[in-house]
Amino acid sequence: MINQDTSALILIDYQTRLMPSIHESEEAIASALFLAKVAKALQIPILGTEQNPEGLGQNDERIKVFCDYTLVKHSFNGAADGLATNIRELNPLITQVVLAGCEAHVCLMQTALGLQALGYEVAVVPEACSSRRVQDKILAIDRMSQQKITMLGAEMLAFEWLKTSEHSQFKNILNLIKNR
Repeated sequence: MINQDTSALILIDYQTRLMPSIHESEEAIASALFLAKVAKALQIPILGTEQNPEGLGQNDERIKVFCDYTLVKHSFNGAADGLATNIRELNPLITQVVLAGCEAHVCLMQTALGLQALGYEVAVVPEACSSRRVQDKILAIDRMSQQKITMLGAEMLAFEWLKTSEHSQFKNILNLIKNR
């Protein structure tokens, strides 16, 4: 189970010059925004990454406003550019990371595998991920699944974070779900 107290949400490369090329980019952004709103309500740290923002632009402003920290990176694997250090600085108790982003078969997958190699329990929310080509996303999801990275639905994750209908944020999260 993904635990509210030991997890962080990482939103990877929803960049302004990249997103017009991404298959169903608005759907991926909408799911990422849902995840960010849930995480923010539950006080779960949110990190963003931007791959070579000089070339691909910064993250979409709708995503960027939710991020507690944004890592500028040049490695496709965010862990290689210090993402784990940023996670520890936000909360040293984090052992689980939930990832969403673009492109699924490049930066998302390499970051997921990189964080897993560093000992994090990694989960990915496919509905909040995409690539330019659908087949590339499918291959990435398959490969990550084969590497024992957990795949979650956005609502599934929200309820895992809540654990119970007695959670103080249950009604707020339920309203977010109803308004999707």
